[in-house]
Amino acid sequence: MGAPLNLLLQRTMAQEKPKNDPVTKLMIDRADDFKFHVAYMAYSKAWDENTSEEARRRLNEIMSSLTNSESSYSNFYRQLNQYRGSMTEFAHRSRIQSQRKGEWRRGEARKSRNYRYRK
Repeated sequence: MGAPLNLLLQRTMAQEKPKNDPVTKLMIDRADDFKFHVAYMAYSKAWDENTSEEARRRLNEIMSSLTNSESSYSNFYRQLNQYRGSMTEFAHRSRIQSQRKGEWRRGEARKSRNYRYRK
């Protein structure tokens, strides 16, 4: 009767993580899978920006759920966004204006005419 109880205690103690252990960054990048690689880079950047142990523990949970196919990419990014830093690199995009080829040619012809007669 003492042996099964001892085994049960050993299993539960092995499963419990001590709170004092520092949380380490997961090294599970797959360079051949582009979508996963980009997700890992986003995780890695969020990891480096957050110094809180609880935030890093939660980031590890989010990344491991993606690794084990328990979560989709959209769900992964939705959960990751609260731990990401400022999104300023995307905030200052300017609008790209395009024009048709004929419009461009007419404009270039007008510019060249004006330049020719200004001399």
